[in-house]
Amino acid sequence: MQHQQQAQKSRWYRPANVKGVAADLSHCNTPSQVLDFTGTPELGDALKGVDVVIIPAGLPGKPGMTRDDLFNINANIVKTLVEAVADNCPDAFIHIIHNPVNSTVPIAAEVLKQKGVYDPKFPISFFGVTTLDVVRSNTFVAQKKNLKLIDVDVPNAGTQVVDAKAGAGSATLSMAYAAARFVESSLRALDGARWTTEYEQKALEALKHELKASIEKGVAFAQKQAVAA
Repeated sequence: MQHQQQAQKSRWYRPANVKGVAADLSHCNTPSQVLDFTGTPELGDALKGVDVVIIPAGLPGKPGMTRDDLFNINANIVKTLVEAVADNCPDAFIHIIHNPVNSTVPIAAEVLKQKGVYDPKFPISFFGVTTLDVVRSNTFVAQKKNLKLIDVDVPNAGTQVVDAKAGAGSATLSMAYAAARFVESSLRALDGARWTTEYEQKALEALKHELKASIEKGVAFAQKQAVAA
């Protein structure tokens, strides 16, 4: 996604079958220009000079699958795409939706380091999109307590969608909404907005011990792989 004061471009890339999605989105009445790119030969053009990258691709969760099962497949997808980001738009904000996100985000960090474009003075340029848990929690609590959604803010819910789809997929529409919320915050940050609550800072410190094993798993994977030249 290219974010500029005068123009906005939304670039869509998939290995195949992206033109229909792009055509559909181009009919939305927004000022954003929709461009489509198909296949590995066009990946570089899709990423050239963009400000925000969103990576939703990957194997969705299926009933009975563990996060380790997802990791074994999605880790390589993240690695390949982040290598392309490093080559074409190393300063972009990278948003990773792949599960297990606590391990795939560290893969992105290691790839950027290996490519020589990781900036230790500005490490917060890649994110794991976890907003879906917040969206779900707010919805479930509001329904249970008969409250208005606008009055509910739960800091963190579920496999119901995976089970309901009986293996045919996982959360897609709710995930798209959650990702849109997260990316909107990133765009505001690009425009100069900065905010982190005291609660969030304390929660992050409390999570660090729990996240350690997941982070180490992603780092170990990336370090074992040879980064594409």
